[in-house]
Formats: sequence, structure tokens, C-alpha cells
Amino acid sequence: MLTDDLLTRLRDRAPGYDEANAFFTEDLADLRAAGYLGLCSPAAYGGAGATLTQTSAAQRRLASAAPATALGINMHLVWTSVARILADRDIDTLGFVLEEAAAGEVFAFGVSEPGNDLMLFDSLTTARREADGGYRYTGRKIFTSLSPAWTRLGVHGREETPDGPRLVWGFLDRADGGTRALGDWDTLGMRASQSHTTELADARVRPDRVVAVLPVGPAPDPFVFGIFAAFEVLLASVYAGIAERAVDLAIDAARHRVSRRSGTTLDQDPDTRYRVAEARLLVDGMLADLTSTARDVDERAEHGPRWFSRLSGVKLRVTRTAREVVDLALAVSGGAQFARTAELSRLYRDVTAGAYHPSSDSAAHATMATALLGPVD
Repeated sequence: MLTDDLLTRLRDRAPGYDEANAFFTEDLADLRAAGYLGLCSPAAYGGAGATLTQTSAAQRRLASAAPATALGINMHLVWTSVARILADRDIDTLGFVLEEAAAGEVFAFGVSEPGNDLMLFDSLTTARREADGGYRYTGRKIFTSLSPAWTRLGVHGREETPDGPRLVWGFLDRADGGTRALGDWDTLGMRASQSHTTELADARVRPDRVVAVLPVGPAPDPFVFGIFAAFEVLLASVYAGIAERAVDLAIDAARHRVSRRSGTTLDQDPDTRYRVAEARLLVDGMLADLTSTARDVDERAEHGPRWFSRLSGVKLRVTRTAREVVDLALAVSGGAQFARTAELSRLYRDVTAGAYHPSSDSAAHATMATALLGPVD
């Protein structure tokens, strides 16, 4: 799907989207035409049937050309990957996601909320049950990537019941109303993702689109596992793709920059050679970590209670490493890349966004500490 010609078009558009703080409208049209929205959907629906490992590799390739486009489409692929993970475990709850994605519908991720550090395990959005079994959602979601283009929004909300609170997950149809994008995305990096805040005001989820009802708090449920696995692996994949591109740019700079002192290109300079080698060593380790984690999800490996620390850990390690690699590439490439319009300058801004996605540094450490030491008394 991601041909060299397609990636060239996407790479050529990326600076303009960034400069204008504009959504990747043309990129999305090209990706839809290429069948990328159905990447994870089975062949029976007209999709490619990609595994999480294959989807991760595709997202790395896309991010190497257009990081913000990759981050935006990532949220669509999270939902289709969740559907694929569940289907592989004989759970067909999200079968409609795979079918509609292959038909061109765009799925977005409406989970993050201001002030909610419990993420998947609680919600500040209210979910009110209707007589027919549908729900009305009222609240505010942030970092809603694909905001200008989504047609389906996966959300969660808290329902208060006589037996205690519970989380209700479902999918809104944009055509049903009740949603409003605030147009507030003007950020340091990942600008083309246009991840605006979304207000929900009695937004309706039809009964057949209510996909999970879970207790508040951590729950050992396949649906939660699927979200966590797909989100962390595919998010890490975007930042891994940025790091791979940064190494390529560093190599190109080393081969073309000439030292006035020595009269040779910098690929002959020991310090430059060390930095380029260090960057690639870091990338190789990062990719091994990422690929093995994705493969374990596909192959249903048994990690028991260590699964969540493994998944949050790979996201943390990849995003940290990607920033280090971009720093090394900048050191190799010289002052010209400090210009705001230079590609490495944009990659530097884009890669910083990795720190703001779940799992955060503190959350990943807390998850690991619980896995190793047990919960705090």
C-alpha cells in the first residue's frame, strides 16, 4: 500500500501542513484510495488482514515520511487493531469496526480527558442509559486526532448505578450529532494531526454500538488488553519511524558536509562516525524491542500480570530512544537543520509529543513497580 511514490507525495506535503497548522486532507484521501484504512480488516471485507506486527511496520514506514499523518491515522488503526486482536481470540464484539473501516469509515479515539490520569479505568464523561439500551454521553475529550475527518468516535463514560459505577464503551456516529470540535490544536509538533478537543453533549451511542460495560478500575478484560496493546505498540511505532528517518538524514548529512579543516566529507570524521553509529545502534535495539512485543501480542504469548508493564515499557523506551536519536542526528547535521523549516527541526518538534501520550513516564514506572513489588499497601 505504501509505495515509494505515495510516500514521496506525503513527505512533500508534510512541511506545508506543519507550517499552516492544517489537517492532512490530501494525505487521508491518498491513504483511503490505497486501502490503508482497511489495513487490519480481513480479506472478506476487502482489507489486507494485517497483524499487529505488520501494522507496526507499516506505521513506521509512514511515519518516516509524514509523522503527523502517521500519528493521526494511528488512532484509526488502534481501533481496527483492537478489533483484530479480539477476533483472533474469538471475540467478535468489534466486527463492525473491521467491516466499516474497509469500506472507508474513519474511526477516532475519544478517551483522553483533562484531569483524568486513570485513563482506561475511569472517566469524567457521564454515560446515561436510555430505554432502548443506547447511551447519551456528556463530557470533554482531548487529543482527538483525526478531529476534522472522523466518522466514528470510540468513547467511554461513567454510568452511576445502584450497584456502583461502571464504564460504558461505545462508538458514536458523527452524523447523529451531539459532538463539537473546539478547533484548539495549535501545538509545538504533530500539528497536522489536528487533535482538537471534542465536547460531547448528549451524544448518542446506539444500542448495537455499545461494545463493553466494565467496572471502574483496572479490569482483566480482553477489551482493555486489546486497547492497551494496540495503543502502546502502534504509538511507539510512529516514534520509531521518526528515529529511522533521523538516522537516514544524519547519514546523508555526513556524506555531503565537508570539513574546511580536513577538506574531507564528515563521513570520514571519527566523532561524526561515532554519532551515526550510536544512533543506529539505538534504533536497532529499539526495533527489536518493539517488534518482539508486537509479535507476542499476535502470537498470544503468556506474560500474565507482566503484560501491562511490558506494553507501557516498550512505549516509554521507544519514545525516549527516538528523542535521543534525533538529538544525535542534529549534532551530525549542523546548524542548517536548526532552521525552523528544516526536516530535522520538524522531526525534533514532532518527536517531543511522545512524552505526552499514555503511558507517561511515572505511569510506566508505577506499572512496572506493581508488577515486580506488588501494590502499595
